[in-house]
Amino acid sequence: MDIRDLLLKDVMIMDMQATTKDEAIDELVHKYAEQGVINDEALYKQDIIKREAESTTGIGDGIAMPHAKDKAVQRATVLFAKSQNGVDFNALDGQPVHLFFMIAAPEGANNTHLAALAALSSLLIDPELVGKLKKAQTPEEVQQLFGDAQAAKEEKEAKDAAAKAEKEAAAAKAPASEQRPYIVGVTACPNGIAHTYMAEAALIKQAEAMNVDIKIETNGSEGVKHLLTADEIARAQGVIIAADKKVKMPRFDGKPLVNRPVTDGINKAEELINEVLDGKAPVYHDADGGASDDDEGASANGSVWGEVYKDLMNGISHMLPFVVGGGILMALSFIIEQFAGEKSLAFTFLNQSGNMAFAFMVPVLAAYIAESIGDRPALMPGFVGGFMATVYTGAYGGAFTASIAANAKSPAGFLGGLVAGFLAGYITVWMKKWTKNMPQSLEGMKPMLIYPILGLLIVAALMFFIVNPIFSVINQWITHFLNSMGTGNAVILGVVLGGMMSIDMGGPFNKAAYVFATGAFTATHDGNLMAAVMAGGMVPPLATAIATAFWPKKFTDDERKAGISNWLLGISFITEGAIPFATADPLHVIGSSVVGAAIAGGLTQLWGVSVPAPHGGLWVSLLATNIWGYIGATIIGAVIAGVILGFWKPAKQALK
Repeated sequence: MDIRDLLLKDVMIMDMQATTKDEAIDELVHKYAEQGVINDEALYKQDIIKREAESTTGIGDGIAMPHAKDKAVQRATVLFAKSQNGVDFNALDGQPVHLFFMIAAPEGANNTHLAALAALSSLLIDPELVGKLKKAQTPEEVQQLFGDAQAAKEEKEAKDAAAKAEKEAAAAKAPASEQRPYIVGVTACPNGIAHTYMAEAALIKQAEAMNVDIKIETNGSEGVKHLLTADEIARAQGVIIAADKKVKMPRFDGKPLVNRPVTDGINKAEELINEVLDGKAPVYHDADGGASDDDEGASANGSVWGEVYKDLMNGISHMLPFVVGGGILMALSFIIEQFAGEKSLAFTFLNQSGNMAFAFMVPVLAAYIAESIGDRPALMPGFVGGFMATVYTGAYGGAFTASIAANAKSPAGFLGGLVAGFLAGYITVWMKKWTKNMPQSLEGMKPMLIYPILGLLIVAALMFFIVNPIFSVINQWITHFLNSMGTGNAVILGVVLGGMMSIDMGGPFNKAAYVFATGAFTATHDGNLMAAVMAGGMVPPLATAIATAFWPKKFTDDERKAGISNWLLGISFITEGAIPFATADPLHVIGSSVVGAAIAGGLTQLWGVSVPAPHGGLWVSLLATNIWGYIGATIIGAVIAGVILGFWKPAKQALK
């Protein structure tokens, strides 16, 4: 595909009017909506803002590449926009942005589109092209510049391929002392659209300037490209990882390795290459859980807690579809039961389907926690360990009865599944370390025999003899406590859980509260705590919607527009809708939201609200045991938070 097919002339802005980051996003997104590239302006903008919350797409040198891939996009398109005066876009180098490339990719983008987007991204590291683009006056000129640049790049790649073949043949004959340094690397970003390929291009270009041979594997939206082979990794002097998402690390065990954010691959390519060449890169040891020689207690790019949280989130993200899908079907079956009875076909079908989905929840959670820690060899023992946490095993030496029903008598339950996942992961890491020095001839036995058999044996033994007996007591105590909890204790717990949902709006506190409520729901099939967390999670976006509606002069024009969207996001239990407000003014937004959310959570328990569904916000109100109590608690909490925010937020922050 020709890059010019993505850079449409009608979807360009040659003289942007925006002066702030929010205004720039609004102007770009609205242009897409005007031209029919997107059919849901609010959804696409929400995903753009969510991506900016992860890290700025202002990559420096006057360029920003905001991007999103969602169902609102009708066709893959790149919107080129130029600002004469520049916009403060929180760029990495702190300089104003003059050139914008807003990338829109549909959910089902084909490989041709993705390859074209990758090619476009890689061209933008060329300062000569960037300089010409800043001077371009017409859309036709922009298209021509990219067409010429793409043609020149393809011609150069063909010549380079031929030269590389000659060089490799000559290098094979040359003495080792005359051979050029060789480095391998991996680039990856969460969306895999732009930064992945820009980092690849920057590292290759810098390596060429430094007379260094390099091969970069990209983990982008079109999948893994230029996959590194075992021979290439073994031959390399060191490894550069420029990534903001998980990549396969065990293959780099024993190699000097630099692990940085993907933006460092774009902007600090020379520094990363020099760190490897100068011998300053720490040696990566997979068997030690990713610790380096110089940092035994931390991962290659974060704290121990950061790694634990990442592993836990890997399990939860894979588990949630089972929770949401199974929970909603079960909840619908309860409604049908009231009208058609428990023997009706509709009730039986929905209830059993939901139960089956729920039955996989804990095994999937444990499996993908384990996989995050120990990679693929840990998946099977983690899955079996999680399954053992959801079945009744009897006393020591007693009969083993496996039931895949979601309401099976569970000795360990949700908490046991968490433990099973971490056990399986770290046991696999230990096995890799223990078998590290085995003879090369036995390497093939590790994945086929040693890891699955020994891993399963150890995990199963620990679950059967230690974890299940211990957590049976804990799980039964929690179930008894929740079932017998008085109104006072329930209200206090509801206040705590509701408040936690608003502390970081999708972060660790929010997820901890949600996971606790989900665990209680699976243990007791009582949706009391689900009501508390959903009411608490709806408050922040609704509070900002209320505050922007009644105190508009205290908010920017962009915030007032976002406030309108937050009415829908709020009632849909999408807490993240309040993140842009919290980022701009954390004290007032988070402070007021926590107060309102805590009150909402407490009221659901005071009024005996139960919602037997793990998601849905007010859309699942009909499932609540006390519909008006559920709606009322949410509205009261949102109004209180909105009023506090409206009065508390300083007027001086408004735009004149």
